[in-house]
Formats: sequence, structure tokens, C-alpha cells
Amino acid sequence: MATTAKPLTVSQRALSSPLYIAFYVILVLLGNLGNSLVIGVVGEGLLREPGVARSSDIILVNMALSNLMVSLTRNSLLVISDMGVQVFLNRNWCRFMMGIWVWVRSANVWSTFFLSAFHFQTLRRVAPPVSNVHGHPGPPRSLIFGLCLIWSLNLIYSIPAFIFSKNGDANSTETLMLVSSTTRPLLGCIWNFPSAYSGLAFATSSMILHESIPICLMSITNMGSLLALYAHGEARRAAKKSSDAPVVSRIPAERRAAKVILALNILFILSWGTSVISVNYFNYNRGSSTDWLLIAARIGNITFIALSPIVLAVGHRRLRAFLASILTHSIALCRHLWTYKLQK
Repeated sequence: MATTAKPLTVSQRALSSPLYIAFYVILVLLGNLGNSLVIGVVGEGLLREPGVARSSDIILVNMALSNLMVSLTRNSLLVISDMGVQVFLNRNWCRFMMGIWVWVRSANVWSTFFLSAFHFQTLRRVAPPVSNVHGHPGPPRSLIFGLCLIWSLNLIYSIPAFIFSKNGDANSTETLMLVSSTTRPLLGCIWNFPSAYSGLAFATSSMILHESIPICLMSITNMGSLLALYAHGEARRAAKKSSDAPVVSRIPAERRAAKVILALNILFILSWGTSVISVNYFNYNRGSSTDWLLIAARIGNITFIALSPIVLAVGHRRLRAFLASILTHSIALCRHLWTYKLQK
């Protein structure tokens, strides 16, 4: 792998403006730090109480991990490229990186849907058990199986990306745009399918399997969750004086969780929609707005990763407590430094 300075193309000059780079760097850093914080705080709670299976926390850690992997393996490298440093990989490394990009992006989409599906299933059961009902501590086997299925199936799907990729050069352009992977060549890596039809088939299947279907399922399960909450709320009002209080007392907490998941779904759909519309318009209507479409697609791809930890912090008690503790200590430190400066 060699690092060389190459003349910037017209598109790269548009994407290298100081304002855009600063904004994109902030989003990438926010995504890296925020998702690392979710993994650390929520994961620490799971490790500290290994005998308790908080299925929702496990799913949150999985989603944050997939977000972080996408950001580290793709978006962080885009920052380096936008700053004018062109890194070109050899053929084997290009195959590896293209496969990784398809794998983690596809797994990220399905991991986000898994959160919505889990909450819908939770509402159907009204009061799910906190630990394994068979006396074996740990998360349910169905949950672990579902997460393993997401990562393994998407790894199998990404095999063509590992095979049909190659290294290009500074003048390489991308005529086939894969929604789930990339909006332009990165690190000198380009697609090398045997024919245009096979490449189009892979791109189309990527669009359907890892974009359209998860989005539709996410919308359906989220609507089902809202309807279930409405039905449970009606039952709660009708049973205030009955002996069912332990069951219906979960409804306010589940309503808060539903709002958080709804916000995540809306954020994901907006982020996805911006990227897909921009990329497809770029593919079929290249013109004077090309550079701005690439910027919109890039920002759309990072928006969900950057802002989802903030949404989670609003609805997750442990994250709120941790952030409040950091804020309190920071204010106390600033006051101490200010007092010391005045006394000095």
C-alpha cells in the first residue's frame, strides 16, 4: 500500500471545501464517539450483571457496533480521502475492503430493523421475562440465533464483493453504483463484475434485500407497535382498579421505548432515502448537480450513524445517567478552574 498525492478531480475539489470537510468530520467523530459510548456504557451494564439477560440492551449494543464498524471502515477513510490524501490499495486488499463494506453496511441495515422487530414482539407479549425462564442465566437463545443469522447471512451475501473487485487508478470512475456499499471509488478500489448484467443483478438485489425490504418491514413493525400500545393503553385505563397492575404498569415504559424506536426508524428512513435518491439521480442524470448529489449521499449515509446515539441517550436510563454525570463533573471542573483563575 502506497500513499501518494494526486491531482484533485472536479468532484473532489467540490468535496474538499473547508466548510464541508469540517461538517463531515464533526458527523464522523460524533458517530464514532457516540456509538463507542453506547457500546461501552450499555455493554458495561451487561457485563456487570451477567446473570440478567437484557435483550433490548444486547440489541442496542449490536446496532451500535454495526454503526461503528461502518463509520470506521468507510466514513473515516472518506475523511482522509476528502482531505486530498489518495491511498491506493493492491488487488487483494481491494477485494477485502469492498467485501467488508458490503458486509457491515448490510448487517447494519438488518440490525436496525431487528431492534424494531424485537420491540414489536415485546409488546405482543406485554410483560416479557427479564431472565431465562428455564433457569439458565443469559440472553434467550432465539435472540443470539437472530443476531448470528444477521451477521452470517450478510457475510455470505458479500462474497461476490470479495471476488469481483479490483484496484484501479487515479482516473478510475464508477459507472455501477451499489447502494449498500459505496457512492464512488475509495482507496482506488472499483467493481470488476464479469458482465454489466451480473453487476446490475448484484446491485439490484442489494437494493431490494438490504434497502427496500428492511425499510418496509421496519415501517410495518413500528406501525404494529403503535397499534399495540394504543390497545394496551385502552386496556390499562379499563383495568386501573383490577389486579392486573403489574402487567399494565409496563405500558408507560414501553410507550417511551416506542417513541425512541419510532424516532430511530424515521431517522434511518430519511437518511436512507436521501442517499438512495441522490445516488440514483446521479446514475441516470449526471450533470451540473453531480457534485452536490454526492455530498447529499455522503451526508445521508452518515446522518443516522451520527445522530442515533443521541436519540438513544434520550430514551435509555443508563446512558442518560452517564451523560448527566459527565456534564455535572465538567461543570464542576470549569467552576473550579474559573475560581482558581480569579484567585490567582
